[in-house]
Amino acid sequence: MARYTGASCRQCRRERLKLFLKGDRCYTDKCAVERRAFPPGQHGQARQRKVSDYAIQLREKQKVRRMYGIMEGQFLKYYKEADRLKGITGENLLSLLEKRLDNVVYRIGFANSRRQSRQLVRHEHIFVNGKRVNIPSFIVSVNDVISVREKSQKVEAVVDSFEAVARRGVPSWLEVDKAAFKATVKTEPVRQELTMPIQEQLIVELYSK
Repeated sequence: MARYTGASCRQCRRERLKLFLKGDRCYTDKCAVERRAFPPGQHGQARQRKVSDYAIQLREKQKVRRMYGIMEGQFLKYYKEADRLKGITGENLLSLLEKRLDNVVYRIGFANSRRQSRQLVRHEHIFVNGKRVNIPSFIVSVNDVISVREKSQKVEAVVDSFEAVARRGVPSWLEVDKAAFKATVKTEPVRQELTMPIQEQLIVELYSK
């Protein structure tokens, strides 16, 4: 399966926004966006031309896609599914992305970043309702219980991430039991808790053309 293998910080600089792709590093002065707040490449510091409506919509889609670490084809599938569901398409899309297992593992605090959480899932450290799941795109449901394999609860990266999650906070739709290294999906994700500056309507407009 195709995946992005380049430098994560280039993606943040291209979007001129912290996408928090490298965990704790993004909170320090080593963050690339803090040090070089302009797009990467030879012409990154050139004066910006007038931006079209299409370019604005495209950048919004790219920003969200990169934030969740999803390739173009898979992102389009999520949009089509969101459009098929009842409700507001943009909010449905964000809800589907939030319910991906790799994102939930990150939100709970088992991992420092979505990339790290994807690795934990792939390496079979994560259980859903007591069963091992190694598919990062697995969509969780209300009342699902996500836990860390018992042997993996002593892994340094998992312990450190779990202790540091207070910095970004755990969304209210997840109920965490730190002592047991598990969490329960209480409700559907709440749009108001997505603090990143996302304008999902621009994505809908882009795909509606």
